[in-house]
Amino acid sequence: MKAASGRTSGGRAGRMIGLGLAVALVGAGAVACSGGPAAEPAAAGAAAPAGSGKSAAGKAPEVFGATGYRGLAPGTAKEAALAGGALAAAPVSTLDGCVDFSYTGGPAPDPVRMAAETAAEARFKDLDAKADAAAAKADSGKVGPGASARDSADDAARQAEAARAMADAAQAVVGVATAREERDKAFAAAGGASFGKGGLHELVAPAGARTVEGIGAGSTVDELRTAYGARGLELAGSGRYRMPAGGPQGWVYEFTVAAEKVGAVVLVDRGTKCA
Repeated sequence: MKAASGRTSGGRAGRMIGLGLAVALVGAGAVACSGGPAAEPAAAGAAAPAGSGKSAAGKAPEVFGATGYRGLAPGTAKEAALAGGALAAAPVSTLDGCVDFSYTGGPAPDPVRMAAETAAEARFKDLDAKADAAAAKADSGKVGPGASARDSADDAARQAEAARAMADAAQAVVGVATAREERDKAFAAAGGASFGKGGLHELVAPAGARTVEGIGAGSTVDELRTAYGARGLELAGSGRYRMPAGGPQGWVYEFTVAAEKVGAVVLVDRGTKCA
């Protein structure tokens, strides 16, 4: 029995499990931008946030896009990203094999949540292995018609044990899913970078950043469609829109939405696996 990873190739949508609450918080302005280093100059011609104009201080928002954000861009290695100073030194999650970092000045690692992630993942791996072993034992000892009463009873016992082991593993999957939900809410709210086997796997924009077209947390779905409807924007699932990022092959934008507003903007390489 195998649980689907939240960040594998083709399974990136799993990363968005449980983002409904985070999207609602970000969209409603209940979660502030995580802060970080001084904003980089906006790209020439960059639009102000859709429907919001410039910030209260009159400064243009940071631009978030496929060409890079705070020195991070598709292809950036973890070591180079950490050396550049855009990210905090310690990871905030290692669940599913990817390593997540907050932007500098963002939330510090939560040891309680990270311990819960480690425990949930270890429990699932242990029970998953036991379920596989029990299933293999049950299959190898399966008896056919005409078996003795003793052999049939032994077979039934093995089948029952396999069923119990599968149920335990299924329950452990729920624990991992809950840990992912907590991780994803925190990651979507503050933004950050996640690294997999091949380097940078995804970037999540902090609440104050905007794409060149002015889309970010708080933009309406109508504004999102107006900005990207002619560029391949499509509804990829409940509460999520997707479109090609226009950069390296495999990179896409994902916009999570709730209550007709954008809650999180993510740049992700759908071809990169975490582990």
